[in-house]
Amino acid sequence: MRSATDRRPRQRSDVRREAILDALDRWLQQSDLDTVNIAEIAREAGVGRSAFYFYFENKAAAVGALTERMITETFTVHDGFITGSADPADRIATMIDGLIATWQRHRHVFRAMLDARGASPAVREIWDNARESFVESIAEMIRAERLAGRARVGAQPVVLASLLLELNDRLLERLTRGGPLAVEQLRDGAVDIWLATIYGGA
Repeated sequence: MRSATDRRPRQRSDVRREAILDALDRWLQQSDLDTVNIAEIAREAGVGRSAFYFYFENKAAAVGALTERMITETFTVHDGFITGSADPADRIATMIDGLIATWQRHRHVFRAMLDARGASPAVREIWDNARESFVESIAEMIRAERLAGRARVGAQPVVLASLLLELNDRLLERLTRGGPLAVEQLRDGAVDIWLATIYGGA
């Protein structure tokens, strides 16, 4: 699927785009989105300023492309949760731990994404679509667990899956923005909510 942030002609592929994203990623590790200097990003990537705008409408769109890179890592975490055969509590804990590990590797991208998505429909669409792409597979897992007698009967699986993924979204935002709870507390709370919602805490 073509990125919503990519301005290239459909058949064009160019390593310059990746160089720009690499330079932006390094910049965000040291500073925030507001201070991004497109001319400096282009210079570090070894291209002209016009090349940046060839690929991206603005810096928010470039952050959206970095977000897509990051999202690909979450698919591995998701697949392990859906297809794993371990005890439900262990699978849920492994999924939340994998999500937090992804955040730890890319917290600078999360921070920039949160700053960008409030003003950029493209970035918001990327993040929302990624979250929604997991809904049906988690709902199907809940249905299977109910049929097997392992999960409690409750609200529609799609509804539960959607709300639990919203919880993960909020977890990542709180990890990024900070708050009164430590990482371990947020992690344990999220695991308990997932377990209680699907399995009744058993």
